[in-house]
Amino acid sequence: MSTPIRDNPDKSRFELDVDGRIVFANYRRNGSTLYIPYVEAPPSLRGTGAAGRLMQGVMEHARAEKLKVVPICSYAAVWIHRHREHHDLLA
Repeated sequence: MSTPIRDNPDKSRFELDVDGRIVFANYRRNGSTLYIPYVEAPPSLRGTGAAGRLMQGVMEHARAEKLKVVPICSYAAVWIHRHREHHDLLA
């Protein structure tokens, strides 16, 4: 199942809109490597799984684009660690 995130290259971030509230993951690309330094969810969405859905979409995007991922943000690192199906995408 595809998670509907959008790439916002002007802000260098992936975004997930949840009822008008934006969950986002900042990124930096270097060649075929995607660095994720920060993931943010509005306080009203924390604990709802919104950031996890965003990360799922980010990983689907990375897989589709044949990118490797470096999770700098502790949330992103823990999320990927818990989802072994994405370990092959780690740089």
